[in-house]
Amino acid sequence: MAFFKYGQAELDYLKKKDKKLGIAIERIGMIEREVTPDLFTALISSIIGQQISIKAAATVWNRLLDWGEITPQQIASATVEEIQICGMSLRKASYIKGIGEAVVNKTLNLSEFPKLADSEIIKQLSSLHGIGVWTAEMLLIFSMERPNVVSWGDLAIRRGMINLYGLKQLDKVQFERYKKRYSPYGSVASLYLWELSVES
Repeated sequence: MAFFKYGQAELDYLKKKDKKLGIAIERIGMIEREVTPDLFTALISSIIGQQISIKAAATVWNRLLDWGEITPQQIASATVEEIQICGMSLRKASYIKGIGEAVVNKTLNLSEFPKLADSEIIKQLSSLHGIGVWTAEMLLIFSMERPNVVSWGDLAIRRGMINLYGLKQLDKVQFERYKKRYSPYGSVASLYLWELSVES
């Protein structure tokens, strides 16, 4: 099991840049968030998990694993119905097949992603059916371990900011100001904002 990698250097930087976040970091301590280094696996898993419980997603995922290793070739060569039988809607099954085909046809070249900027990866991923900007941003963090992602589209991130700074509400201008403050370690800040989102 792999976890998002960060250390004292990132924490010291964030503490120096933002006193309130620094106090929260001291209180919470190190956070272990699991990552899925294989981007194709992460993509398929993210679609399976949309709008269903973690338990239901795990059941569907395990049925898919019964096929053996989940590869683009295997997904592309399966029918939508064969994918659907694993316990998902026809729409989700077609999204998953589409991603498999895009990788096999090289319209989506995942091996190039390490060389691309975050914005270009988001653009390419969110052009796929079933993947929006938020999902692409989560893949940047939890598959590629990109260091500077803070998602406006993530309600829990916004709630974490509201709780941290004692705000009544949060607009995009304020959000961008905090995001800039966390840079270049926004992803680490995001880990703590998620923790803070559940605190009343």
